[in-house]
Amino acid sequence: MREGNFPDLRNTGTHRDHWYPLARSHKLKPGKALAASFAGEPIALIRTQSGALVALEDRCAHRQVPLSAGVVDGERVRCGYHGWTYDGSGKCVDVPYLGKRDTLPNGVRSYPCREAYDFIFVFPGDPAKADDSRFPVIPTHADPHYKTRTLDREVRCHYSFMHENLLDMNHQFLHRRLMGGIRPTFLGLNAGEDWIEAAYTFKRESGRQSLGEKFMIGKRSGIKRREHDLMTIRTQYPYQILQFTSAEQEKPSLDLWLAYVPVDRLQRANHSMGLMMIRKPSIPGLLHLFWPFIVLFTEGIFAEDRRIVELEQKAYDDQGGDWNQEIFPVIRGLRELLVRQGVPLDEQDRSRNSFSELRPV
Repeated sequence: MREGNFPDLRNTGTHRDHWYPLARSHKLKPGKALAASFAGEPIALIRTQSGALVALEDRCAHRQVPLSAGVVDGERVRCGYHGWTYDGSGKCVDVPYLGKRDTLPNGVRSYPCREAYDFIFVFPGDPAKADDSRFPVIPTHADPHYKTRTLDREVRCHYSFMHENLLDMNHQFLHRRLMGGIRPTFLGLNAGEDWIEAAYTFKRESGRQSLGEKFMIGKRSGIKRREHDLMTIRTQYPYQILQFTSAEQEKPSLDLWLAYVPVDRLQRANHSMGLMMIRKPSIPGLLHLFWPFIVLFTEGIFAEDRRIVELEQKAYDDQGGDWNQEIFPVIRGLRELLVRQGVPLDEQDRSRNSFSELRPV
């Protein structure tokens, strides 16, 4: 059975008071709307005719039909059923068949939103906290010495499995087909109130690097007496950051930023969105030439990781609880962090209902 020292974090919801990427910017054109969600809460992302970004509850206050299925009319959105019209604050500003003196009905909730890194970010929590909430800073994304790949996929598991999978590099055996025999060496652990970080180095014991791996992180030098390749992985709640720096380099050859956005109310699926920045070699155009091999390699790694975490979720569901016997201090510390920073799912439902009352009159 589950160890008594750890709460069942698979029933812990991710905290709403953070910025989460819900969609790719280029998928939302001016004058269009896009359906998104956060933990089962439907959100309509709207690009007005002027290009302004708006995020509203994805429902009309009249018949609850999704506003994302409606019509963007200038700087407003009209429900596609009866034409009820809402402005960017969610206020209902027009009902076509009401008289001028009639009182307009209540509107819908709006969400703070902004764009960065080709993502549309939404703050699904208390809107009063949005300005003070730390927004992700990813300096290598704008660095011309790096080429960026955007990650966007749905994984059918609780977001905590994703954090555990990346932070625990002892699972390299899973990737033996793609990476050969890799032995990780754990170098140390650091932690704070809302973060935990693990450091590793690696040694190849069998097999060869694939072209994709070689051009993504460089040729591995292995463990040396005074210097070594270094991988640091950090859960900075609610995000994750992985950086790999070769022994002969000062800057990371690989910089990975990830966010896991819960899809359904019970948070048994997540929308994994991220950025993978790879440092360009000194020879111009070389990274572009080998980019297909990098994509092929990373897609293979991601596919193996996705399969295993979805199997973990299935085991949890079949067993009716968390039976894990965790011995690695990094993951024990991570679990404590995720429970401490997260919110029990029943409490999150209550929070969601209270925020839904923040509708314009």
